[in-house]
Parts: sequence; C-alpha cells; structure tokens
Amino acid sequence: MSMIMQTTSELTDEDRRVWLKARLGIDRMGHRVEPGLYSLGKPDRDSPVFVTANYRLSFNALRSQLGDLGCYILVLNTEGINVWCAAGKGTFGTEELIRRIESTNLKEIVNHRTLVVPQLGAPGVAAPEVRKRTGFKVEWGPIRASHIPEYMRTRKATDEMRRVRFDLRDRMEVIPVEIKNMFVPLAVALVVLFLLGMRGTAFMILTIVVGGVVVFPILLPFLPTRDFASKGFVLGVVASIPFMGRAYIANVNEAPWIALVFTLVPALMISPWVAFLALNFTGSTTFTSRTGVRREIFRYIPMMAATFILGIGLEVGFAVAKWYGVI
Repeated sequence: MSMIMQTTSELTDEDRRVWLKARLGIDRMGHRVEPGLYSLGKPDRDSPVFVTANYRLSFNALRSQLGDLGCYILVLNTEGINVWCAAGKGTFGTEELIRRIESTNLKEIVNHRTLVVPQLGAPGVAAPEVRKRTGFKVEWGPIRASHIPEYMRTRKATDEMRRVRFDLRDRMEVIPVEIKNMFVPLAVALVVLFLLGMRGTAFMILTIVVGGVVVFPILLPFLPTRDFASKGFVLGVVASIPFMGRAYIANVNEAPWIALVFTLVPALMISPWVAFLALNFTGSTTFTSRTGVRREIFRYIPMMAATFILGIGLEVGFAVAKWYGVI
C-alpha cells in the first residue's frame, strides 16, 4: 500500500505568503505540493475522495473548505498548474487520474468507488474511460471550493454551484501578475524618456500600460463588442482622447485636414497596444475559449500592426514635411 500523506484544513502564515507570491507572479511555477493521496481529519474506508491539482493554491482552496470532515484528497501531478488550466493543457486529465488511482492503491483504501472531481476539470477528464479502466465513478463537484460543504450535505449541485463567474474581485486578482511582469522594463523606459525630455512619449506609454493592464480587466464586462481585441481598441481610443485633444490644440492653426490627421495619430498609436495587452487576459477569464483566442490572434494582430505602423508613419511623415516646409 502506498504512503498516505497527512494534511489539515487550517492554512498557515506560510500558505498566505504563498498566496500573495502567486498573485504577484513570484516563482510562478514553483507553488506545488507533492502529488499523491492525502488524508484530512480521521477518514475511514467510507470517507469521500476529492480530486485536485498539485498547484498549491488549488490544494489549499480545497482543504481549507473541508473543516473537520474526514476525507481523502487525491492530488494529480499537473506540474504546478491549477485545475482549469491543467484540464485544458491535458495534465489534469484521464491518464493522470487513472495513473494516480493505481499508484496510490485507492481501491484498497476505500470501500466505495466514487471520486468527487471539480467541474472545471471536466475538459480534461473522460469520466466513462476512468470508470471503465478503474471502476471509479467520477462525480462532478461544484465550481468553487466554498460550495463544497453545502454540496456534501446533499450531494446535489444547484445552478449557482455550476455557474462560472468572473466578477470584479476575480478580474482584479489578475492585475498584479501583469504589472509585476512588466514593471522593471516599464520603469527603466519611463526614467530614460523623462531624462531625454520625451515626457509626452512617457505619458503615452504609461497610459497604454494602465489602460491595457489595469482599466481593461476592471471594465471588461462593460466594454462594447465581444472580442477582447476589439474591446481593447475601443478602450484605447477612449484613453487617447487627452492626447488627441493636445494634438489638435498644437495644430489648430494648420489646414483642417492636417489638424485632423495629427489629431487622429495618438489614437492610431495607442489603441493597438491597448488591444494587444487586452489579449493577454484571454487565458485568465471565462469570456473566451482556445478557438476564440486563436481566431482573435489571426484576425486582430495584423490589424494592430497595421494601425500602429500607420500612426507612426503619419507622425514621422508629417513632422518631416513640416520641418521642410512642405505643409
């Protein structure tokens, strides 16, 4: 019989530090627990078996909701990735679940043949195949770990338990990771631009980052259109309004068509970058799918590049023309 590791439902200060580090993107792939079978409380041969990923935050979210329930937790090796993402990548999958059932001799530990698997793991697990090869039935548990206590009292999932939500708190939790990933190069670029006296460019870059990384996820459900990239384009145009106003004032004495072109240039330069940053959130939300992301990339990346090149070309071309007195 394989070794059964022990755990509790209580989270430590270290667990909370790990949560913070994970939310900040620090040691992103290092937050793992040992795959295998864990006991919580005082389980017996009739105690339930829960399945989760070896991403530490997933493991902690599950066990922290189990209280003093005597149970087992079967942890799959998802390479430190959460249940939902691992199901999409295949690491929280049929073969790994079967392998873990066999390697832990689970049939010898419990009398029943039921596994409570998180519903978000469904894309990676073929329940009929698991039952055929192991004898264990897959019972789809609720979306959120916080619903497990109620679910275990009735063994029935309400509509609320089956509904995936991505509310303001969830959307804001993905912001720190994005900021952390670009903080150093952004800070260096801003300092250099300020020292070179290019304050306008510095503020434009800062606007792009704040718009695409902070404002976009907050306003995601409220922005018009459906695709992330087009939502980003809309937000980028709005974010560029102060720069457009400044450009218009600076060129108000030029010919109307020249003033119009210079007024549009900031939108052409800002909006594609905000749209590009917006695409980064497609893997963090419930708003899209892998096929949807692929479609957006092929449809909008060329459009982003063309828009930005057009903006740069107009900016440089008209500046050169004004310098030589052509316009």
